[in-house]
Amino acid sequence: MVTIEPELAPAPTPRPLDDARAQLRDAVERLGHDESVYAMLSVARRELSVSIPLRRDDGRVEVLTGHRVQHNLSRGPGKGGLRFSPDVGIDEVRALAMWMTWKCALLDVPYGGAKGGITIDPRAYSQAELERVTRRYTSEVSQLIGPDVDIMAPDVGTDERTMAWMMDTYSVGRGSTVLGVVTGKPVALGGSLGRAMATSRGVAYVSLLALERRGIRASGATAAVQGFGKVGRGAARLLHDAGVRVVAVSDADGVVHRADGIDVPDLERHVDRTGSVSGFAGADPLPGQRELLTLDVDLLVPAAVEAVVTEDNARDVRARILVEGANGPLTTVADAILQDAGCLVVPDILANAGGVVVSYFEWVQANQAYWWSVDEVESRLDARMQVAWDRVWDRAQRDGQSLRSAAMTLAVKTVADAHRLRGLYP
Repeated sequence: MVTIEPELAPAPTPRPLDDARAQLRDAVERLGHDESVYAMLSVARRELSVSIPLRRDDGRVEVLTGHRVQHNLSRGPGKGGLRFSPDVGIDEVRALAMWMTWKCALLDVPYGGAKGGITIDPRAYSQAELERVTRRYTSEVSQLIGPDVDIMAPDVGTDERTMAWMMDTYSVGRGSTVLGVVTGKPVALGGSLGRAMATSRGVAYVSLLALERRGIRASGATAAVQGFGKVGRGAARLLHDAGVRVVAVSDADGVVHRADGIDVPDLERHVDRTGSVSGFAGADPLPGQRELLTLDVDLLVPAAVEAVVTEDNARDVRARILVEGANGPLTTVADAILQDAGCLVVPDILANAGGVVVSYFEWVQANQAYWWSVDEVESRLDARMQVAWDRVWDRAQRDGQSLRSAAMTLAVKTVADAHRLRGLYP
């Protein structure tokens, strides 16, 4: 038997749920609440795991696993995305649902947090197979969702087409069209103008505010964006349009870098043609994600998945500002390292909340059967992000704490107050 010396043992894999609970613990202690508040808010209100049998196009049958977690419903129906990823597990979904609770509370959106996921690599399946998976999952969880119960939205690996399938499946089961059961739908099926870019817009908006607070002019500032999907692509484009020099971008297949700035619109056209940033003629390749994350830039936007900045690489991060475009891209230890190094970290529950804000707008429009212009959507989103930024910044300055601690304290207080006012059902 081989013995591993303690000092040489590999570091444990970061667990998003541990980080989410550590953040909650810190907020509860700062607020002076007793252990019962932590006990209530550290676990999900409801959880459902389902088997999803899928007949492949070649006739083979696979059985996949799906989850839906409703973390908290005290302030309204559950709200959160559905992701398709081979790495989906129940603890990840629990953490993401918890973060959604704080995000909704911080932005004063009348929802609780929820999240869903299916353990599947969507790139390995045909469109017809993905439709069958989506519809079967929807039917399996249909008793747990609804426009007044739990509202789905797109996330990693899913899109507006996925939401259209979900809305149709749910509606067929109810015998009438129920537009409000999901958000992030195609505009032709009751989706909101401005929804597709909402999360990206929020990330870019607070990034520019953070640069301003650090005394860095947007024109001439440098940025690196990890992830070129739903969030990262739009954020990179909006930062580029604001004059920020985006020097590096990555996706799951590669990393590209250009010191004097990437032509982001040209990169978008390349990705539309090829499906990846790899091979882009307007920039040079970098060996991997670590090289992007440790570039000497003013602004770093991790906008892919959770736990990409960890104890292993945090000390090498040289960005002056880090804006969490993804959910939980920093582990708790990494966050502390960056705070000690003087990096301004804008937490996910503030930075990437634009998506849930406009999802709320879409839900409101569906309930009213009255749709707003894109200018109305974007101006209302900007106003919400500005108010939230000001609240978090002012709280952080007043109490001498990080933006994450300030945001979590504000959000947890909002939810805990809702619990207290509603009381406990005997």
